[in-house]
Amino acid sequence: MIRFESVTKQYPDGTVAVDALSLTAPTGKITVLVGPSGCGKTTSLRMINRMIEPTGGRIVIDDRDTAGIDSAELRRGIGYVIQHAGLFPHRTILANIATVPLLLGWDRGKATSRALELMDRVGLPQSFAKRYPSQLSGGQQQRVGVARALAADPPVMLMDEPFSAVDPIVREQLQDEFLRLQGEIGKTIVFVTHDIDEAIKLGDQVAVLRVGGTLAQLATPEELLSQPVDDFVADFVGRDRGYRTLGFRSAPFPTSSEPTVRLGATVEELRATSDDRWVLVLDDDDHPVGWVEPDRVDGSVSRDALHRGGTVASTDGPLRQALDAALSAPSGRGVIVGPAGVFVGTVRARDLIAPIEASAARERAAADAARDEPGGSDEPAEPDGSGEPDGSGEPADPVVTEPKAR
Repeated sequence: MIRFESVTKQYPDGTVAVDALSLTAPTGKITVLVGPSGCGKTTSLRMINRMIEPTGGRIVIDDRDTAGIDSAELRRGIGYVIQHAGLFPHRTILANIATVPLLLGWDRGKATSRALELMDRVGLPQSFAKRYPSQLSGGQQQRVGVARALAADPPVMLMDEPFSAVDPIVREQLQDEFLRLQGEIGKTIVFVTHDIDEAIKLGDQVAVLRVGGTLAQLATPEELLSQPVDDFVADFVGRDRGYRTLGFRSAPFPTSSEPTVRLGATVEELRATSDDRWVLVLDDDDHPVGWVEPDRVDGSVSRDALHRGGTVASTDGPLRQALDAALSAPSGRGVIVGPAGVFVGTVRARDLIAPIEASAARERAAADAARDEPGGSDEPAEPDGSGEPDGSGEPADPVVTEPKAR
């Protein structure tokens, strides 16, 4: 657990970068700091490992005040990932990853074994071990940076906009791999980004900071979207909050049977299957691969003839995924698959309205019930939500719900 207790950073010229910040980053969870330029998010992150020294308050990691820990010892016990990876250009990938274990006195064989293990874990082939950073793509370099941060198995990781310098496709891949990896290792992570969509996707809780380094709201992504504490947070989160909230809500929805053909089907088979303008194509494992227009097929159905504009949703996924599948499908029928990716059926947008409304009604009922409980309130949640005394003499930890489907 990382706890900020009224932490302030004021520079000699009087500029206040962070102002009395109090919040708790729970153990094994991802806490994202997000906000506009000048809100102090990177300064706050760098005060955790004392690359920047606070001028007031204190930061506690697992009940140890970081001010009382030798700075070199502190930093070697914290993983740190930055933009552009920050790799040593004169060292091989293997040597980069093994840096901290060797500094901690590990023997070279153990450090090398750990580095190779982490290359596998972050999706890098071991054939890259003797390459240099300049020989890797930006996305590959970021993977090396993550592996290096994990090399000594630190309990805490700090990540300062680690995916901001790569293209959108690679960025999404890195985010997905990062969530998968966190599901395996369960580190306590503080993650800085300027992108609210990235914050909502990755965070178990999100801290929105104002210019001047004050905390506007600390909440789960779903709470942030559905209950912004004020106009600043509402404007920062964006106008399509209702739709994005569907990314955290699941509910049963009806599916319909759909005529399908296999890759390699002839035009005659297509026309015999359906008189619709669009026909869904499956591979030999019953996985959907795209839609095809029979009138545009010459000979047989090949992958080159497929329309791939529609997304695919899973039966146990969030409602936003199913709605997106329906809206993006050229046929207007969203493709739904089971957990193994096997085709189940299709759904139209109109058939999702009732499940969406029912889910929203349940959320409103839960919120009303919470307000009716002793100590509940009709007012929005306090913006900090963490670290304030609760009368016991100890800072109170925030209530953080388990992350939901994104």
